Amino acid sequence: MANPSTSSSDEVARFEAQAEAWWDPEGDFKPLHLLNPPRMEFLVEKLAAHFSRDPMAARPFEGLSLLDIGCGGGLLSEPLARLGFTVTAIDAGEKNIAIARRHADLSGLAIDYRTAGPEDLAERFDVVMAMEVVEHVPDVDAFLAACADRCKPGGAFAAATLNRTPKAFALAIVGAEYLLRWLPRGTHDWRRFLRPSELAGKLRRAGIAARAFDGVCYDPLRDRWQRCRALDVNYLVYGVRE
Repeated sequence: MANPSTSSSDEVARFEAQAEAWWDPEGDFKPLHLLNPPRMEFLVEKLAAHFSRDPMAARPFEGLSLLDIGCGGGLLSEPLARLGFTVTAIDAGEKNIAIARRHADLSGLAIDYRTAGPEDLAERFDVVMAMEVVEHVPDVDAFLAACADRCKPGGAFAAATLNRTPKAFALAIVGAEYLLRWLPRGTHDWRRFLRPSELAGKLRRAGIAARAFDGVCYDPLRDRWQRCRALDVNYLVYGVRE
């Protein structure tokens, strides 16, 4: 019997409609391009510590496998491959995967892109990550269980998502979608946002211990995102598969 899908067909269609814009830093996915520096900083810091690697080395994660769930056009898959990870990147949208493959080929990067969900894979990985995915899946518990199944015991898990607070509603939906038009209207549903304590509890039930949370805040004067202590809007989590 096939595993039930952890993805939403409506959400997949929404992102596939924008697929051609993935690598345009001024296009529909500009917010993700701006979010990449603090996301990469968090990932390198936590994963280097987890695996006792030198983050200043040219390819500090050589020999380690990583699964990028909901990879989109590969905005994080590519820099992580350059750091030495053997990257498998999956997305439920065929158009997203086609764009990601084409860009990786042009960049000379060997990334195993697949149109799939975590429930469709059999392999286990040293690192499993799901950036800006949790708030788009129909069943968070089933999704996180599938993520945990793909992670080796003692392996690392990382995710990025949005907090369910009035401030997040004001900034991530009213501000980003309706006023600033950084994102198409309807990209997010505030009811699907998770508080860090809720996410930690769901991860624990899936077999992943949340070890660290970090906020990501927007600096309007510099037009950039940076890591911060505040978790009330965007936040990152690092955990360990028990």
